[in-house]
Amino acid sequence: MMKDDIIKSVLNSSSLPTLPAVASKIISISTKEDTSIREIAELISKDVSLSAKVLKIANSAFYSFPFKISTINQAVSRIGTNAIRSLILSFSFLSVKGDNDTKYFNYEKYLEKSLSAAVAAKLIMEEIDRSELEEIFIAALLKEIGELIVARTFPQLYDRVYSLGITDTEELLAEEEKIIGVDHVIIGYEVAKNWGFPSVLLAPIQYHHSPEKCKSNDKKLKLNTNVIYLSGLIVNILYSNKPKEFHNKFIQESRMILGFNDKIIADILKNIDGEIAQVAEYFGFIIEKPKSIEDILMEANAALSVINLTYDQMNKELVNTKIQLQKLARELEMKNKNLENLANVDGLTEVYNHRFLQIFLEKEINKSKRKHANVCLVLIDVDNFKNFNDTHGHQAGDFILKELCRLLATCLREYDILARYGGEEFAVVLTDTKVDEAIIVAERMREKIAKHVFVENNKRYDVTASFGIAQISPSVDKIKRSELIDNADKALLESKKNGKNMVTVYGQKKKWFG
Repeated sequence: MMKDDIIKSVLNSSSLPTLPAVASKIISISTKEDTSIREIAELISKDVSLSAKVLKIANSAFYSFPFKISTINQAVSRIGTNAIRSLILSFSFLSVKGDNDTKYFNYEKYLEKSLSAAVAAKLIMEEIDRSELEEIFIAALLKEIGELIVARTFPQLYDRVYSLGITDTEELLAEEEKIIGVDHVIIGYEVAKNWGFPSVLLAPIQYHHSPEKCKSNDKKLKLNTNVIYLSGLIVNILYSNKPKEFHNKFIQESRMILGFNDKIIADILKNIDGEIAQVAEYFGFIIEKPKSIEDILMEANAALSVINLTYDQMNKELVNTKIQLQKLARELEMKNKNLENLANVDGLTEVYNHRFLQIFLEKEINKSKRKHANVCLVLIDVDNFKNFNDTHGHQAGDFILKELCRLLATCLREYDILARYGGEEFAVVLTDTKVDEAIIVAERMREKIAKHVFVENNKRYDVTASFGIAQISPSVDKIKRSELIDNADKALLESKKNGKNMVTVYGQKKKWFG
């Protein structure tokens, strides 16, 4: 059968997965310029289950919005049309169910690997451009959709391919063409095109194994294709039987293609296993947490080190012993790092100390200049704290400071920091944050403290705090770290002078208070 005839038979196959009605309609209307947010929100709202999933992820750490998203209309408005389209497709794809017609193709493992690729692509893109992470997420999630389609439409033939246990991509594609008549990449691309997928999703499906073949002049398209290609290398570290080979390849290729340095590469690989488990939870996709890449490489090294020993020595116990020794070495290294961390943490409140704040703030200001992103500093002072100590004693005062830090931390994203500036004064650094967003966060913290009843040893205390905010906008401001701190301090003094328990922004007359 000719290649075109095979593709036509796939498109007409009753076994071909179909897009849910809402997902299909979203793809259709989201590409039209005159489509309104209200139209998309109304379409999603018709599916109660889908609406609940969208709201759940909109209010999760996947976005870390500083306020609760309570309606679909608000979610679409805040997240954006393209991002909503990506989320709907993600939910639809991860709900695909397998059948029993295949012996070797494992649907659950396939979806787990697809999700891992999506998370890897998101982590890589976060180091380049955070503006459209959902788009790269869904593009990576769907990059191997051709495998799913072939397994559904030609189960017996694909079992023949899978039974060969081929790990090399070029060999796999060649064997698919030999046995089936066409490889899964072509089938995936043709089906996705038939479904009306936009080019930003089609190009990665077509070129994710060989990004150099993508000749488009669209820089964004080429970047996405390269990122998704690299995400595939990470998936091979996690799931192939050649993790070291793909680990070395990822390091080399990410340096060459994206210019990543060793620290960026290490951060991506260090966080991938935890991110996969967390994102799976956000999407309601149950998986077992993957092994860390460090453990995978450690096991590969241990196995490799005994491969040339005698048969009696090549046993599981020896491999496990070597793994344990390597783990002990790693634990010792971790303990040494923990000792170093103690120098950065305040002993009483267990938040960062003044020294760490100064170092972190300097780094964030420099980073913001490179990425043209705003940084906001919030200084916080506990109102009337000296009188509180004089009245209730220093032990009660220590309790207030520790409890206050716990409350403040609940209002922050994982990449913001809270530090003790000195005494009863604290600082929050909000990275990649504009002043309007910082006001929302500061007001939430102020209100949370004011409404909280501090209870210790059956004694109840009411506490308030004053806030001062200053920001750096690299495209406009040329101020230094010391000037940023001074501006935030001036705003804080304004809050104290004007009655306390309020938020003041440096250079603005308006105050926010309860």
